[in-house]
Amino acid sequence: MRAETARYSVPEEVERGSFVANIAKDLGLTGEELLARRARLVPEGEKQYLELNRHTGDLVVREQMDREELCGQSEPCLVRFEMLLESPLQSFRAEVRLTDINDNSPVFLNKEVVLKIPESATLGTRFLLESAHDPDVGNNSLQYYSISSNEYFHVYTQRRNDGGRYAELVLDRALDREQQAEVAFSISAVDGGTPPRSGTALIRVVVLDVNDNTPVFTQTLYKVSVMENSSQDTLVVVVSASDLDAGTNGEIVYSIFQNSEENLQTFKINPETGQIRLKKPLDYEEKKTYEIDVQATDGGGLSTHCKVEVQVKDMNDNAPEVIITSLTSTLSEAAPPNTVVALFNVRDRDSGNNGRTTCELTGEQPFRITLLAADAYALVTSETLDREQVEEYNVTVRARDEGSPASRHGRPCSCGSWM
Repeated sequence: MRAETARYSVPEEVERGSFVANIAKDLGLTGEELLARRARLVPEGEKQYLELNRHTGDLVVREQMDREELCGQSEPCLVRFEMLLESPLQSFRAEVRLTDINDNSPVFLNKEVVLKIPESATLGTRFLLESAHDPDVGNNSLQYYSISSNEYFHVYTQRRNDGGRYAELVLDRALDREQQAEVAFSISAVDGGTPPRSGTALIRVVVLDVNDNTPVFTQTLYKVSVMENSSQDTLVVVVSASDLDAGTNGEIVYSIFQNSEENLQTFKINPETGQIRLKKPLDYEEKKTYEIDVQATDGGGLSTHCKVEVQVKDMNDNAPEVIITSLTSTLSEAAPPNTVVALFNVRDRDSGNNGRTTCELTGEQPFRITLLAADAYALVTSETLDREQVEEYNVTVRARDEGSPASRHGRPCSCGSWM
């Protein structure tokens, strides 16, 4: 098995039949060899997005690939496969990177945003705005925000730890409810594509009579960890804010700020107690960290924000998987020791010790396992076979991880000997 991986790239959404590379040339093979040795592609996943022209050695697109559908916002977005050849048995690893095209515009969750700001707000005060979402990545993702011309505000684009961008509205001129009770303007989210795409929403600023005190959170940042697969309604954290005002102006309502559709689908908050609970179980293999913006609003409309950082803790919830990529069902009894019977991979989606794997054979048989690469193995003969003694072997490869307790998975394969 060739240790290094052949790497190619192609833009997402290219048409079926589009040329990717001449893989035969890269591997030093001819079209005649590909035909004679029955070359074929084995995808890592269930769907075959690429195909091989065995006459020319060209690797071409079989099915259109949407980068956002396959990988979300994860980078790089890779479609992995192996090319197998027979006589002798060989395997070559390869991967195709899907490069992003600017096929999505930024979108605001709400087309109209209402901000309640007291007329006593000081110049330079910043107000957090709902973020727009753009599934594209890199330069094609959301780059900045702008607002239409008005007398009172300008917008400032901030960058989050995860690379996302959000907008803050900055007050430039004092508000006076008696002169103007409402200010309206549009906000645009613009990506970096060529040409750029954008999405817009309407901002309505309602000017409030004075409410002297803004709510204050006990912490500006809450850091918590939650075990993956925790059940629905599991308590994540309790946030708490206080307000020095009396009566209605001192009553606080909690809410999760709508800057992430994923957060709204995953978490819920009790508006009275500040308890944040799960709407659904978490999956470490899908997402490891969540950033939640929580808003506390008093009865007079003043609000403040805190951030909740949720770390998802991995548990050993995935058993190792034995994937047989090539199998020789018959062997000559004259085959020498170290003859390759099967090629297989062992994969475990967990992390750390939970994802470290070993494999072994069950029972005593004339075979052994040879390590080819980090997760690639070959099943080979350990001695000469004798058909008169045993005509057929059923071999089970068992993989286990190093979690506590360990998870196991076995995969049978069979072969026979012939003259």
